[in-house]
Formats: sequence, structure tokens, C-alpha cells
Amino acid sequence: MQRTDIDTDRIRMSVWTSGPKDGTPVLLIHGNLVTGRFWQDVAAKLPDNLSVAAPDLRGFGRTEPKPIDATRGLDDWTEDVESLVKALGWDGRQIHVGGWSMGGGIAMAYAIKHPRDIASLTLVAPMSPFGFGATRDADGMPTTTDFAGSGGGAVNPDFLRRLAAGDTSADQPTSSPRVTMSSFFWSPKYKAPDEDELLAEVLLTKTGDDHYPGDSTAAGSWPGMGPGVRGVNNAFSPKYCDVSAFGDIKQPFPVVWIRGDEDQVISDTSFFDLAYLGKLGAVPGWPGDDACPPQPMLQQIRKVLDRYQVASNADVREVVLEGVAHGPVIERSDRVAELLEEVATRPARA
Repeated sequence: MQRTDIDTDRIRMSVWTSGPKDGTPVLLIHGNLVTGRFWQDVAAKLPDNLSVAAPDLRGFGRTEPKPIDATRGLDDWTEDVESLVKALGWDGRQIHVGGWSMGGGIAMAYAIKHPRDIASLTLVAPMSPFGFGATRDADGMPTTTDFAGSGGGAVNPDFLRRLAAGDTSADQPTSSPRVTMSSFFWSPKYKAPDEDELLAEVLLTKTGDDHYPGDSTAAGSWPGMGPGVRGVNNAFSPKYCDVSAFGDIKQPFPVVWIRGDEDQVISDTSFFDLAYLGKLGAVPGWPGDDACPPQPMLQQIRKVLDRYQVASNADVREVVLEGVAHGPVIERSDRVAELLEEVATRPARA
């Protein structure tokens, strides 16, 4: 992929591209703390007739660092993607969309707004349609009315300090950006040959209240903090983020849900969910399963995709990769590319 800057009617975006400009459109959306560069190995394995665009989202990479209004949920990013599609001349065309982690939520939000423009949807370790943290069941019911335990205050402050300082060391297993990346972005059993390049992309993340992780507020419920109104992690708090309407789309297009069986980020036992960490004793004062159960993320994703399959009669497939963690786009780029190619080259449904 080659990187270029594209001026849209909303924001100047850094975009990683490959393939012919007049090829079949493929839009790849990254997740939290990374950039479009993380799709490089997948893009390299796709057919030459596909025109691939993988933008750096607002707050990440080299895209113009405009603030993120968390009260709009994923809408700032979704509307930025809409403006990019228009700038690329893809509006009105059917697009194959891939989304990894938070990018999976944005991909679902885009599909809700533009169902007839989706040729296929490939969700790679996607976030729950009900956001991250502070929900208790497969239907996304909030755990408490103040959404405590979600948002910008849930981030390790030492990790944030090291991220902002551009720390490339591996001396602190609980707060080093390098160790976090190599332990959770993909399986610690995997060694990325381009680890230094990928870490450099992570360290481009804009930090602060308007970006990562965002502001925070006090909450009456355990663990005593709740979502603020600005920045990345508040935007996917369930207080503001709900793309479960994806399950009501009636337009049929193929959906592939790819996940690793060792994912510790998007999981029913996520190491980034304060309720699960409380259950393990890592966060003091956890009030128990009845009051604050871990978020059942996989159950939530599956239930919404099942609803979509019934509503649209579309082909929905779940693919579980053995020995893979949160980074199939890195650990199994060949398999992700293969699955994306399968739906991108499938004859259109009448």
C-alpha cells in the first residue's frame, strides 16, 4: 500500500491505498490505537483488480487531528468515512467493507446508513454492537444507569503516559505500548516481523481529552468512574454507542465474522473490561456477578448477526481461527485476505 493525503469535505485524511483506481472498491477500517497501515499484509494478498483504501481514522495516524465528540457515538468516524467515499468517487457504488475491532463497529454503523451500498461486510474481531463495557447480557442491557466502568477513565494512566511520550521500550509488561501491542493486539506466541514499524504507527495516536482516551466523570456505581463527553473511549461507551440496529437491516449482503479463539480484547472474558478484571481481583471492590457481570461481547455480536440473518436472509458466516488472538489481520493475514476475496469476488445477489 502507498500512503496519500486526501482532502474531503469534512477532514484531511491519511489513506493507505493499493490497486487500480477504477477497480472494485474495498474499504478497510482499523481499530483503536492503530492505523490503516495495519491492513497492509491483507491488502498485499488481495487480487490486483481490487481498489483498496484503508484510512487513518480521526485521532490516529497522520489524519488531521480534529476532536472527537463522544456524545455522537461512532458518528464522527462514520461521517468521515462517508466523506472519504465521496472524495474517492465511490459514492453510489457498491463497496466491500472490512472492519477490525472498533473499525467493525464503524463498518456496522456505515452499513446501517448505507445498506444498499454494501457489497459485503467482513468483520474482524469486531467490537460489540453495544459498545465496550458496562452492559450485562446478550441484549446489551446497561449494568448501571451511570454506565460506570466504561469510557476514558478505564485506561491505565501509566500506559497513557508512555504512549504520549512515544515510549518504545519493553520494560513494563503492564504499561509499555510495545508489550501491550505484542501481547494483546495479536497473540504473544506470534512475532511480527515489522513490529517496529507497527509500533511507530501506534505511537502516532493523538492523546488527551479530545482524542485517546478522552475525558472521564465520577460515577456513583463501582468502580467510581464513568464516561465523559469527548474522545475515543467515550465514543464507544454504551452510553453513546449502539449499532445494534444492524440486526434490523433487510438488504442482503454476505457477512463474514472472523475471530481468534485466544482473543483477550473482544471476549466474554476481556482483559480490558473492568468488570472482568474486578472479578479476577485486579480491580478492588468488585460488587459481584449479580451487580456487575463481565460484558458478554461474543454473545452480543452473535445475537445481532443472527437477527440480521433472519431479517435479510443473507449469508452470515462465523470463522474461528485457532491459536489466534485479537489481530487476525496481522497473525493470519493470508486467511483474512482469502475470506475477504471470497465475498468480494462472489457474484452479486439479485
